[in-house]
Amino acid sequence: MSLIDQLKADMKAALVAKDKVRLGTIRMALAAIKQIEVDTRETLTDDQAIAVLTKMVKQRRDSIAQYEAAGRSELADNEAAEIKVIESFLPKPLTEEEVAAIIDATIAEVGASSMADMGKVMGALKNKVQGRADMGAIGAQIRAKLQ
Repeated sequence: MSLIDQLKADMKAALVAKDKVRLGTIRMALAAIKQIEVDTRETLTDDQAIAVLTKMVKQRRDSIAQYEAAGRSELADNEAAEIKVIESFLPKPLTEEEVAAIIDATIAEVGASSMADMGKVMGALKNKVQGRADMGAIGAQIRAKLQ
């Protein structure tokens, strides 16, 4: 079952269960995916759908930080609930050890030796860890290894 089909099935289940938060979040995710499909005029693959969901999680984390800074904890709680729903559709996150091993393998694979090669490493890594690790944290680890 594709990720989009899974989202649609879970949307129906949330509708029957009257789970408003889950239903609204899944509808929002499907709308974002559909918008990209309409814009590009092609059906998204699971990897592309995971990229959309990952971006949605990142946006919500940024919103939580802003809401907490403004003292709006109820809005931050709503965003956190949406993150939980979205993350239930993302692949299992990688551990620190797995991330380090993937970074080392990718650096060796592209033959990176200096900071000038950081873009090559990030490009090669992006597909391997999409939706399973924070690219910002990975960038910092790559910087540390290439210096």
